[in-house]
Amino acid sequence: MRALVTGGAGLIGSHIVDLLLERGHSVRILDNLEPTVHLEGRPDWIPKDAEFVEADVRDESAWERCLAGVDTVFHEAAYGGFAPEISKMTAVNALGTTLMFEVIKKKALPIRCVVTASSQAVYGEGLYTCQTHGEFHPPLRSEERFRRGQWEVPCPQCGADAEGGPTRESTDADVTGVYSISKYFEERLTLAMGRELGIGATALRYSLTYGPRQSLFNPYSGICSIFSTRLLNGLPPLIYEDGRQSRDFVFVKDVAAANLLVAEDERANGRVFNVGTGRATTVTDFARKLAKAYGVDIEPETPGFFRPIDLRHLFANTDQLSALGFKPRHSVDDGIAQYVQWIRSGGKPKEYFSRAEEYLKQLRIVRQADLAAKR
Repeated sequence: MRALVTGGAGLIGSHIVDLLLERGHSVRILDNLEPTVHLEGRPDWIPKDAEFVEADVRDESAWERCLAGVDTVFHEAAYGGFAPEISKMTAVNALGTTLMFEVIKKKALPIRCVVTASSQAVYGEGLYTCQTHGEFHPPLRSEERFRRGQWEVPCPQCGADAEGGPTRESTDADVTGVYSISKYFEERLTLAMGRELGIGATALRYSLTYGPRQSLFNPYSGICSIFSTRLLNGLPPLIYEDGRQSRDFVFVKDVAAANLLVAEDERANGRVFNVGTGRATTVTDFARKLAKAYGVDIEPETPGFFRPIDLRHLFANTDQLSALGFKPRHSVDDGIAQYVQWIRSGGKPKEYFSRAEEYLKQLRIVRQADLAAKR
């Protein structure tokens, strides 16, 4: 395989690079070293055995240079999270992917396979079950419920709190924010252009990915690093809602393995797959596991802040990927242990979240619930 990994200096991309090199493939990296993520410049984990091109996916000439001579593309480059620069997010994610396929098409490049990073965010809320009325896929919770601190998703028929369940790929998309809109565009374009150009094309909907090399500088994305930098500076993790919301925390090395799996299996062509563990962990439990791993006695705080496009419960049904042979090898405890070992190797990190949090409040991306109204 002669592979191009976009975003190859980042969390997921860098681990895909490592795995490709371990298996004897040649690798080229395209990464612009986004300052929000790489505040200190080029990271030391970029291997010497990989060709590194510092360029932007919004630059057509960069695509022409980087696609030459490769047969497989792992398209990981993205700008995301809750960053307020939504035009930049749209341009990097949507335009960047469009330019990639435009160059492939105009140059008639012999690309064998493209694997594009999508996100669980395209579902909006996950699937839920009411004990009386069965399974349903709800819209986002109302502003009124958020303001009143009524965090759980109600059954649309009886109003009772429903239970989150594993979300299948067949669940309708419900793109509810700029990030999820841009990721859904990327995956749809990937499958459409793969069909048009006659090349293998797969989109992977990642669950909440964490692990070594997650940026310590980005205050808008990556709760493992955000919580960690606060804990290591004697500050409690700040959790939105009541902390009982759940996610599928998947370790980055398992996500990298899923990428190579679908690139090497023709059964994946033209399809979308969830990538996760299939297990739900509450955000509070995750924060407490981190504190325990660091050996600090600091409880997370839940002062009743919320983000109006947040999801309550979302974890993956991974049956389709499992049918190709995927099996996550890292538990949450094991993944946290590896992350903690990595972050401690670099000394005490700075904490960037507090300042960004105030900015997000000013923009009303983060809001305050009236918990007295709930009582």
